[in-house]
Amino acid sequence: MSSFPTRPEVVRASLPSRVAGRMSRMSWVDVVVAAAVLVLLYATLRVGQGTTVRFATGQNVHVDTDPGRLPYDAARSLLRMFVALAASTVFTFVYAYAAARSRRLERILIPALDILQSVPVLGFLTVAVTGFIALFPGSMLGLECASIFAIFTSQAWNMTFGFYHSLTSLPRELDELSRSFRFTRWMRFWKVELPAGAIGLVWNGMMSFGGGWFFLVASEAISVNNRDYALPGVGSYAGAAIADGDLGKVGWAIVTMAVMVIGVNFLFWRPLTAWVEKFKNEQSEASEVQRSHVLDFLRRSHWPALAGRLLRPVGRGLARAGRIFGIDDRPLLTDRRRQRTGDITFAVVAGGMILWGLIDLIGYLRDRTGLGVFGAPLLLGLATLARVVVVVVGATLVWVPIGVRIGFSPKLTRIAQPLVQILASFPANFLFPLAVWFFLKTGLSLDVGGVLLMALGAQWYILFNTIAGAMSIPTDLREAMDDLGIHGWQRWRRLILPGIFPSYVTGGITASGGAWNASIVSEIVPFGATTLTATGLGAYISHATAHGDFPHLIAGVAVMSLYVVGLNRLFWRRLYRLAETRYAA
Repeated sequence: MSSFPTRPEVVRASLPSRVAGRMSRMSWVDVVVAAAVLVLLYATLRVGQGTTVRFATGQNVHVDTDPGRLPYDAARSLLRMFVALAASTVFTFVYAYAAARSRRLERILIPALDILQSVPVLGFLTVAVTGFIALFPGSMLGLECASIFAIFTSQAWNMTFGFYHSLTSLPRELDELSRSFRFTRWMRFWKVELPAGAIGLVWNGMMSFGGGWFFLVASEAISVNNRDYALPGVGSYAGAAIADGDLGKVGWAIVTMAVMVIGVNFLFWRPLTAWVEKFKNEQSEASEVQRSHVLDFLRRSHWPALAGRLLRPVGRGLARAGRIFGIDDRPLLTDRRRQRTGDITFAVVAGGMILWGLIDLIGYLRDRTGLGVFGAPLLLGLATLARVVVVVVGATLVWVPIGVRIGFSPKLTRIAQPLVQILASFPANFLFPLAVWFFLKTGLSLDVGGVLLMALGAQWYILFNTIAGAMSIPTDLREAMDDLGIHGWQRWRRLILPGIFPSYVTGGITASGGAWNASIVSEIVPFGATTLTATGLGAYISHATAHGDFPHLIAGVAVMSLYVVGLNRLFWRRLYRLAETRYAA
């Protein structure tokens, strides 16, 4: 009998030797990367220890505003942001996949997602704080989970909508490829659907991460049911400095936040956006590609290849385990009679549950305050609606021409795109003390000045998407316009507006939703002993949250959801269908 080892034995014997061979070729780049990973893990463990300390719900809240604590506070805030981002990514995969793969679930999940994104962060916080404190009694972990959940609600919805759209618009040739090769559903997701939606997922994740920064103060310095809760973080530090009226410490918070935003963009988002360029489906090589010094440095290291080899058995195991989900061989034709019967059954069950919930909610409000509780928020919502319209129209008139100019110039794009990302990510409410000082000096009412504060958090979505739309217009079409001598309004009407329209609608929807959410912190602005209040639905919800007035809070959130969903359905969705049917590529 032959003494030579079988093929599996050769593979098992050769793997350690390959690893040892690669380890012997390690360079200074590999040493730097390994040291950076170890430092990151150590910092995460050290910072994470503070999330499980004892906590008494009745204790007085004191936020240490010593500038020397800002590095630790920044680390705690970053940990919450990235945990929320990880939770948002998992939620996106599960929720978007369920909505895209089940026609019946889609009828429930997508309208529900439309409502969820219209609910302000404070509406989630009220329930989250009470629930998580009860779940982790006597532990700071309850407040940490509530804060992370609040940040999650400012990130997840946009990412889920974007990934759902990529799943439902998968190119037919990729769908047929998966069916013809009889991929398992796991392989279809991992090898086809996720790569096809990777670019949109990353860019939407980056914008959603910016939304999390904006509500950092509200999620770390929480005032619910006449009780104040605070967690160590840049947001709570800034909130305490604003309450004390200390502009110097507010300035330190702004500097720290600027360093954090720039650092995260340079070390995380910039490498990620450059890496996902490999998933772009192009017939020819692009003349302008995303570059990242951090990604180039990592590619010089042996660690990624070594990690890929070590994790390859895990991937094979997941592929084998994914067979339990079945094969991607669903028939394109279905039995209409069975489908109709299932639809009716599902509609009756789901409709009955929703109707039962509405009846119970109406009964709760009738017993506590009466149904007249909806009257005040409906009227106040008109004032906030007017501000939202002014913000969207003003941002359109100002930033669309600038965005087109930037998008048409590769040189300006390389300079402006990182700046726009940083501006979109920077929490504008850190600048509110300066705005309050300006309003007090000029005598400008917050009823008018609130529009400017809302614009600080919402306008960048229109600029960002306009730049992306202008960059997508083919160069040969622009050159053809130049050759034909078409300039001015004719050029805008025939080339620019049709080219940027789909991207603008996406930015407009996001900016509109962002402005409604920003009204929560823009219509009631404290600084020291001074508190400016505007007439609007945002101030109504903030006041109800701070005083634990659940009937009025429910009414305010319900009315805001009604306004946002109604505006989306009556206006933005029509523009979205127009973009898909008339201006689609």
